[in-house]
Amino acid sequence: MSEANRIPKVVFAGFASCFGCQINITNKEEHLMDVLGQIDLQYWQLTSSDPMPEEFDVAVIEGALTTEEAVRRARDLRERANAVITIGACAATSGIPGMATEDYDGRRGSVYGKALPDVVAGGVVPQAVHDVIDVDFEVPCCPVDPYAFVEVLQHALYGSNIYRKSSTLCGECKNNERGCFYGRSTLCLGLVTRSGCGAKCPNLGRPCNGCAGLSPDANVDQARAVAERAGVGADALTQALRMFNQPERIG
Repeated sequence: MSEANRIPKVVFAGFASCFGCQINITNKEEHLMDVLGQIDLQYWQLTSSDPMPEEFDVAVIEGALTTEEAVRRARDLRERANAVITIGACAATSGIPGMATEDYDGRRGSVYGKALPDVVAGGVVPQAVHDVIDVDFEVPCCPVDPYAFVEVLQHALYGSNIYRKSSTLCGECKNNERGCFYGRSTLCLGLVTRSGCGAKCPNLGRPCNGCAGLSPDANVDQARAVAERAGVGADALTQALRMFNQPERIG
């Protein structure tokens, strides 16, 4: 088979996460086989105990990096892969594991005391994957939209000059003609969260929890002012942002 016609080799790697993003991808059975038919799936911890191969084209990574071993593995994946895709909030922003970033040693000590297991003793402050290696493509949210993953995988396999949205979720809410939660004195992080999910949660009557991470266009200080005027409270907005965003980004 010529190099041009060779089926791309893909591996999936999981770090600190609930593995929910990988599971959500498998839930789309009606499309999964079509996707798998385009790739040579060499390693997927959820589906096989076979070891990871030496050579592959695309590495798909879920989860935050929380140990020295995880950092080494991520760097090794980057060296061997032509393209790296991260899936989910834990990989993109450090997500839920990243909530332990502040006073990391104190939090770790309060759980384990002095008897740290070896894997925890080699722990590092939780990091997003892009804090350690270059990432080519990202599928945000918690969990990921399986269709968004398929789209991004296509870009990684066949190339794309797609422009990633940088606007905030509020614009998508307005396009969907949803009423604003702040008018009901309800905290919503759509003011500062990156758009692209179609405002799924607000469409279901639930405020945005920020799982797509901060938009590059976000004005967090002004969002705090809006929250204060709406009776929600600036501190409440700051606290909510900590679930899916690293402290240094939200101030």
